[in-house]
This record gives sequence, structure tokens and C-alpha cells, in this order.
Amino acid sequence: MRMDKLLADSGYGSRKEVKKILKTGLVTVDDKVIKDAKYQVNPNDQEIRVGEDLVDYREEVYLMLNKPPGVISATEDSLHRTVLDLLSNEWRSYKLFPVGRLDKDTEGLLLLTTDGEFSHRLMSPRRHVSKCYQAKIEGLVTEEDVEAFSKGVQLDDGYMTKPAELVITESADMSYIELTITEGKFHQVKRMFKARGKTVITLRRKSIGKLELDPELKPGEYRELTSEELQLF
Repeated sequence: MRMDKLLADSGYGSRKEVKKILKTGLVTVDDKVIKDAKYQVNPNDQEIRVGEDLVDYREEVYLMLNKPPGVISATEDSLHRTVLDLLSNEWRSYKLFPVGRLDKDTEGLLLLTTDGEFSHRLMSPRRHVSKCYQAKIEGLVTEEDVEAFSKGVQLDDGYMTKPAELVITESADMSYIELTITEGKFHQVKRMFKARGKTVITLRRKSIGKLELDPELKPGEYRELTSEELQLF
């Protein structure tokens, strides 16, 4: 691939900015100084450096983020902090975007990637990839709710949801539950409980498919997916 594309894709700036770096003579391939932006390089077989930095080229990037509440699932926003604002400069230089979304006040597992095909695989309604949420509910959640969710719940706009698995962790005036759904309508979990006369107080996504949120990640922290985790999809 072209040298300027590799450096731009690796987070060293735009094509224009990369060309300026090349002109300084800081870029080397196997210890040979390269100034030509069109120079063809193989990142898998050659050692590429910018100054003392070894270029760690990734064709695609996949991050697991523990999204905190108050942050929106977008690449940019003039009013609110976005999930990309949580990343270090190293990662923000990649063209990452969130896979699907979590509401501003919802926390938990969110994936960020540069891979559009990967995102489509996870979000396509035809694939029915499950998402498991943990929630604190104002109101007594009962076995009647479990039965209703298992058949699908009619939302305020008349839409009938697909069957969902509701597990009650604690049933009281303030209840705790886990809910697994296979679709992602706007504010779906909140609207499903609203249809049953109850209110979601806190909401956290625990898993997507077989991928669970790393318990070591604190809110706002992130890491790359492992090869084993990628194979879950």
C-alpha cells in the first residue's frame, strides 16, 4: 500500500499532514529513509518507523468500551460529549464509529470500529443478534410481565416487539431485572416497561451476542477486542 495511506490510516494525520512528515526525513522503512508519499510498503513484512516510533498498522480496529452515562453514541456533537471524546489521541486518529448506539443515560457495553461490514453484521435486523441489559425498575416486576415480554409488547406507537426474555433478579417497589432482546428500536427497553406501567431508572448493557462486557473495564475505559472475541461474531 502507499506510504501516505498507511501513515494516515495509522493515525499520523491527514494525507496532507503525512506528506509534510515524509519531507522531514523522519520516516524509515527497514532503516531506509522514505520521503515519497507514493512509495509502496508492506506493513506485514517491513519495519516502518516515524522517528523512534514503530508504526503499528491495523487494517481494522475493534474496541470494547464501557460507556458511562451522560455520553452520547455519536462521532461528533456540538452540544454533548461523545464516546469518541473518551478515547486517547492514539485512537481518536482512527476513523472509529460506534456499532449501534446506547441512549445518553444508558451505560455499559458499546463497540467501536472502523469496519463497516462488522457493524452491519451485528446490527442487521435479519441476524437477530441478542443484547442483554440489566436495569433498575420503579415498580413491582412480576411473572405476568415475564409472560408478556415473552410474547412481545405493544409500544406506544403500536409496534409489537419481538419476544424478549425477562429475568427478575429482585421484585419489589424497586425491582432489578435482566432483559434480553433481539432488536433495537428507539428507547426500546424503556418503552417496553412503560407499556407495562413501570419506569426504567438505570439501564446497563451487559452483553451483545456471546460477548460480555469486561468486568475489569471501569466506566469510560476501553480496550481492543481479542481475536477470540472477534470470532464470537
